[in-house]
Formats: sequence, C-alpha cells, structure tokens
Amino acid sequence: MTEHPANFATAASSAFLPRKVLVVDDSRAQRTALRLQLSRWGYEVTEAESGQTALSLCRKNSFDMILSDWVMPEMDGVTFCRNFRALEHETYGYFVLLTSKSEKAEIAKGLESGADDYLTKPVTSEELRARLRAGERILHMQEELHEKNTLVSSTLSQLQKVYDSLDRDLIEARKLQLALVRDRQRDYGRGKVSVVLRPSGHVGGDLVGSFAIDEGRIAVFAVDVSGHGVASAMMTARLAGLLTGSSPDQNIALRKSPDGGGDAWPPSIVARRLNELLLEDWQVDQYFTFAYAEIDLNTGAGKLVQAGHPHPVLLRATGEVQELGDGGLPIGLIANALFEEVAFTLGAGDRLIITSDGVTECCNASGQEIGQEGLVKLLQSNAKMMGLDLLEALVWDLQTHRAGADFDDDVSALVVDYSPMPMP
Repeated sequence: MTEHPANFATAASSAFLPRKVLVVDDSRAQRTALRLQLSRWGYEVTEAESGQTALSLCRKNSFDMILSDWVMPEMDGVTFCRNFRALEHETYGYFVLLTSKSEKAEIAKGLESGADDYLTKPVTSEELRARLRAGERILHMQEELHEKNTLVSSTLSQLQKVYDSLDRDLIEARKLQLALVRDRQRDYGRGKVSVVLRPSGHVGGDLVGSFAIDEGRIAVFAVDVSGHGVASAMMTARLAGLLTGSSPDQNIALRKSPDGGGDAWPPSIVARRLNELLLEDWQVDQYFTFAYAEIDLNTGAGKLVQAGHPHPVLLRATGEVQELGDGGLPIGLIANALFEEVAFTLGAGDRLIITSDGVTECCNASGQEIGQEGLVKLLQSNAKMMGLDLLEALVWDLQTHRAGADFDDDVSALVVDYSPMPMP
C-alpha cells in the first residue's frame, strides 16, 4: 500500500503539497531511483544532471527540498549548495547532501556550506523517509514563521496608518490650541500683557491669557490642567471659552454692574465658581491649578487669587522681586473650597509675572529643578527686559538649563508691563 506524504507531514503543511523536490545527481540511475521513490510518496520531482543545471533551475523556480549528490563534475554539491544559498528566495529550501563521505571534517564542511542535512550512500528508503519527515517539520515551521511575520508586518503597517492619522489630527489640534492664545501681546494702554505657551507634546494642558473688564480694568489668568495630552487639551479649550474676552456673556468672571455696565466677580469668587462648575456640572476626574489677577490700570492696584499655581512674582522696576500668594488649593479637588485674595500694587515700570510649574520644575540632566528660587534669579538677571523680550529670555534660559533637550512639561508664562502713562 502506497503511503501519502500527508501521513507523515503535518496537517498545515499538507495544504501546500505536493512538495517540489529537485534531485541533483550526475548518475541517471541514481536520479531515477530517487524520483520513483519520491513520486510514490506524493512529491513533485524535477531532475538535474549537474550542479550548474540545478543552479540554473533554482534561479527560475522555487523548490521546497533539494537532494544533491556531493561528488559531481564541474560543480560539486557543496559548491552548488553555497551558490544556492546565495540566491534570493521568498521561501526556504531544505537542502540534503547525498554522499559516500563519512569523515566528520568533510560532513562539517558540507553543513557549513548551508546544507541542512546529509545522507550516506547507499541511501535506504527508511532513512530517506525519516529525513524527509524532519525536513517537512522544518519547512512547516518556516512557513508558520513566514505567515506570522507577514501578519506582524501587515499589523504594523495598519498601526502606522493609524499613527499617521492620529499624528495629523494632533498636529491640527496643536494649531487649534495655540490659536486659543490669539495674540502674544495685547496693549491695554497703561498695561501690556505678553504671553508664551510651549506645549511639551503635540498638545498640552496649559493656558494663559487676558481680557478687559471695562475701560480701566483688565484680568489676567494662567491655567495648568492635570495630566498631559488630548484630555488636558480639551479641558483647556473649555476653560478658554469661559475666560474669553470676545464673548463677555459666556465669561465666568464677568457680570453686569448695577448700572448695566461691565463688571467682574472678585478673583476669589471666580475661583470658587470654577471649582463648583468642575465638581458639580462637569464631574470630571481632572483638576487644574489657577492664578487669576484683576488689575486697575488707573491706579496699579491689583487683586490676585492663587489656586495651587506657582507663586506669581512682582518684578519691580528697581530689580527687586516679590512673591505673591500662599499657594492655595487647586480647582476641582475639594467641594466648597475657599480661595483667598492677595492685594498688590504695580508702580511705573513694574511687571507682574505668572508662570506654570513647567518653568519652576524644569530639570537639567541631573534632575535638578529650577525651583522658585531659581526663577527669581533668572528674572533678576533679565530685569531690564520687558514683555515678550523677557519671556523669550526666560525660555532661552530654561533651554540652556535643559542643555537643549525638549521640555518634559508644558511651559507657559505671562507678564504684565505697567506704566501710569500710555505706553508708546
């Protein structure tokens, strides 16, 4: 009874049967004997009378298995094997040398040339079938590996497409977020407000800005939402809508005065309203630090609330630095939290500076932070600068501290330049 290769090949590999086998031998009798045996076992057999002829066939065709005689004229089996391995094939060819050599050194030479196995002549039917079974297992594993690699490559290609799509979306989101800070500098007559916003990633959770309360008063604010990425950026977008000067009716800080004119809630009430909104209406797991100041441009008098944000700083015209605030609780942590106000006064040439913790917690390669004390030193070293020049110098100093490395956290800051007379 004739045994089909499926009886000794794995079920998975049987789907690819019949296996293509190339028999290479300069003896017609040897080729015929092997072909008859292999054909009975279900293999598709091709014959070649020399190594050169076999190599030419291999350049045009793909063979699953090769049974090659070692000793042949012009090109022996070892040389043929070496040249065969140099060819580029998508699938693996299992190479068996047929030899009468028995010396270990010779056998090692054949295996080092790229042969997978060898059979000593005369070849018995049982041993040939056993070696073919071993070859089938190797080929099956190679096919499984190829399939898995193809699947991995396809999956990586799909993931790359998804990543590219997300990357494009995040780039657009970054543009939209930076558009929330429409003007890097705003002139309110006796006061100029300059801002800088540098997200550490595509998008971030920092926000800085200002708006007019009435003809003589302005408000400035800084926000740092917990976390990073898209969720934080969406929160800043919502907060930007609540602190915009372009839509006073939607601004959570503004209200109508008894005479129908424009007015604003005190800074402590603004912080409390945001806290209630976050905990009672939005009901999100995020929180944010907040610094908000109201400034009377006619007198220089200001009121400020600090809700977990780094200490705002007064940089006097003399170069003296004064920290404001006592810390306070972030917005969105505790219901019914109270927020205290701090009063201050700006004189001619004074500047109010508010930065995010991306500035004070900026680390160098050794993990050393700038800190509040370091921020004071940086401001004092640039005390003659104002507005955007001061902010750019501050960012430059931070990058120097980082030795040019990207920022780990979003960096944002604002400066209010004050003058009793309209600034040119």
